[in-house]
Amino acid sequence: MTRKAEVHTRLAYAAAWVHGRTDLRPAVGLVLGSGLAAVADRLEQAVAIPYAEIPEFPLASVEGHPGRLVLGRLGGAVVAALQGREHGYEGHPPEDLGMGVRLLARLGARVLLLTNAAGAVNPALAPGDLVRIVDHLNLSGANPLTGPNDGRLGPRFPDMSEPYDRRLGEVLEECALTHGIPLQTGVYACVAGPSYETPAEVRMLRTLGADLVGMSTVPEVIAARHMGVPVAALSLVANLAAGLGARPLGHAEVLAAGEGARERVSKLVECFVSAVER
Repeated sequence: MTRKAEVHTRLAYAAAWVHGRTDLRPAVGLVLGSGLAAVADRLEQAVAIPYAEIPEFPLASVEGHPGRLVLGRLGGAVVAALQGREHGYEGHPPEDLGMGVRLLARLGARVLLLTNAAGAVNPALAPGDLVRIVDHLNLSGANPLTGPNDGRLGPRFPDMSEPYDRRLGEVLEECALTHGIPLQTGVYACVAGPSYETPAEVRMLRTLGADLVGMSTVPEVIAARHMGVPVAALSLVANLAAGLGARPLGHAEVLAAGEGARERVSKLVECFVSAVER
């Protein structure tokens, strides 16, 4: 059995197990990044399933990533939310970094909204800012499509000329305007981690055109686009990248930023879900 055929089989097992736990069939999938898992608390009639209970599903171990799949209703639509994600630096192989969004799609999600906490490379951004990702740089050295391709999941060479769907981006912009929430736009650079970037690396990233830097999201976008699922993505600026601020960087401020932005992010997510399911 090839590597990608194995991913297809793993997805089938995982989806069948989730279907055995709930009759809910999601139309929208969410990935809730560092410090943002509490957004799932807004789901009604929620069913929460720990990743550890889902067959063939990789586990999340980072603080601020509870590691649960939550299905419920939000803004009139059925939603499946991943409370936390896997990262390459945890030791997961590249194909596992796309398993979460692939499962959301397999469960029925036709639209995905991904969120993360990121460092600001662009000095015009400040902690607490919300940024709609419009493009990315994959500098992580990992791609979830590495290995033999399984045509049941998607094409060998998926087009990435518009990784972040323009229409879904406009929906996020309209929701931000409706709720009076400032929303910036930017390019996200994905690096391997887990160490934070050096000041020289941050200067390099800025030269390459990045506005934000983080250690996730991009593999998920690639996997989703491989399956033909449109994606929108939202970054919360948790801190200034190395060399732009006076304080050492740490994960505690990432979690604190997520707590501080909970209400704004929740409003945007609920509005987004309602709008795309109208």
